[in-house]
Amino acid sequence: MEIHLHEAYVNMFHLGLPVVEKILRAVVVYLFLLLGLRLAGKRELAQLNPFDLIVLLLLSNVVQNAIIGDDNSVTGGFIGATALLTVNYVIVRAVRANRRLARLLEGRADILIKDGVVQKDHLNREMISKAELVAAAHKQGITSLHDVEHCVLEPTGTISFVLRRPTTDSSRHDELVSLIGAITEELKALRAATRAVEQTPQSNHG
Repeated sequence: MEIHLHEAYVNMFHLGLPVVEKILRAVVVYLFLLLGLRLAGKRELAQLNPFDLIVLLLLSNVVQNAIIGDDNSVTGGFIGATALLTVNYVIVRAVRANRRLARLLEGRADILIKDGVVQKDHLNREMISKAELVAAAHKQGITSLHDVEHCVLEPTGTISFVLRRPTTDSSRHDELVSLIGAITEELKALRAATRAVEQTPQSNHG
C-alpha cells in the first residue's frame, strides 16, 4: 500500500522537466500566440465564423505538448499555469501604461462603416465579408446596415455599431405622419357615429 502511495505521489508531483524550462516553455508559447493572433488580424478575436472558432480551439491542442513537454505532473501544471497568469498580468499592466505598446500589441480600431457608407477596402483588409458584418449587426438587434451611421472594429475584435440619428426634418415628417394618421382615425370614428345617429330614427319610425 505504501509503495502504491509513493508511486502515486511521484507521478503526480515529481517534475519531469526543470522548473526554469517549464516556465520558459509557457512564456514562449504565450508570446508566440500573442504575436500570431496580432498578425492574423482582429477578426480572429471576434470569432465571426465557424472556421475562426475551429482554429482557436485547435490552437490549444496544437501547443499543448510544447508547453508541458514530457511532464504531466500536477506540479508542472501548477508551474505552467502560474507562469502564464504572471506573464499575462505583466503584459496587460504594461499595455495599459504605455500607448505605443498598446498600439503594437493590440493594433488600432478600424472603421467599417463611415457616415452610413460601408468601407469595402477596410472590410477586405480585415478579411470580413459584408454577410459577416450583417450577421454581427443582427446579433446586436440591428435589422439593416442602412440604419447604421458608424461601425468600428475595435482592437479587441468587438464590432461596435452607432445608429443613425433622425434629423430635424425627418422627425417633423414622422410627427406629421402620426398626426395625420390620428386625425384620419378620428374622422372615421366621427363618420361612423354620425351614420349611427342618422340611422337610429329611421329604424324607430319603421
